[in-house]
Amino acid sequence: MLKKLAYASISLLALSVSASAQETVLRMSNWLPTSHPIVKDMMMPWAEQLEEATDGRVTVQILDAPLGPPPAHFDLAANGVADLTFGVHSYTPGRFALTEIAELPFVADTSESLSVAFQRVYESDLAAADEHRGTKVLGVFAHGPGMLFTKGQPVTPISGLSGQKVRVAGNITNVLAEGLGMVSIQAPSPQSYEILSGGVADGIFFPVESIPFFKLESLVDTALRVPGGLYNVSFFFVMNQAKFDSLSAEDQAAIEEISGEAFARMAGQAWDAADAAGMEVIADTVTFHDATEEEVEELRTAAQPIFDGIKANYEAKDVDFDAILSKLETEVQAVASE
Repeated sequence: MLKKLAYASISLLALSVSASAQETVLRMSNWLPTSHPIVKDMMMPWAEQLEEATDGRVTVQILDAPLGPPPAHFDLAANGVADLTFGVHSYTPGRFALTEIAELPFVADTSESLSVAFQRVYESDLAAADEHRGTKVLGVFAHGPGMLFTKGQPVTPISGLSGQKVRVAGNITNVLAEGLGMVSIQAPSPQSYEILSGGVADGIFFPVESIPFFKLESLVDTALRVPGGLYNVSFFFVMNQAKFDSLSAEDQAAIEEISGEAFARMAGQAWDAADAAGMEVIADTVTFHDATEEEVEELRTAAQPIFDGIKANYEAKDVDFDAILSKLETEVQAVASE
């Protein structure tokens, strides 16, 4: 009888250990098609790395349908509705005042250089402002240099852009469009085909990758390109802080190892590859005009209110904008020269 009780106790103990060792499944809310570079080339590889780094103890489930609209995705993670989310900082205007520095024009020619530099500056100078409260920031990153694409509309001289209707990509491009005398059209990226094909807009601000992804290659034929890009978009990749805190120290360390700069570099390389693939699709049908030095100066003048506005936001938070911008530009050059 005692032997049976001993065996039973051992069996119960084994079941208890087995239950405690069961894997943790992190639920990720996703608002993009699975074919998009953010999902296919960033989130899925990160999830695979996490499973490998934790020997299968922690896995990721990318949900088939989003738990809310794109602008809600930060709060979905902060409030614990989802364990993991990614999104666009500018989808919630005014909330992330300091990350807008990564969206400035004329800063970086590649996503990798900007994303890694952005991550470094975020960690050293911007994280302390705690704009991402409620989450563990796994990475910040940016897409490739943004351009202006048009259909049947010239992009030079710069003065000729006045009056053209353009779909903008948030506050940065909205202010730039206003500075150029253009008419801003606010619309989500998935509506780009509709507004261009329907003549609602004459052009669109986009990185190269997005033209074929949203099937716009037949709707644009001219592009304005400048060193460092006309604009950028900054993204976050976050985890609910309480969920992160609930993991073992070993698994937390594994997440740290594959996140931060490692993730930013992977994201940047993926976006650069997507831009290169996009260029192959449109190179023969889109004429790229590289802005002259005089035109770049015109664009800088039109963009000055962007710099002034972000600087004011920095001053409101007692952060030195000029010092951070200089540091970001230095890091961009350091990464680009690696």
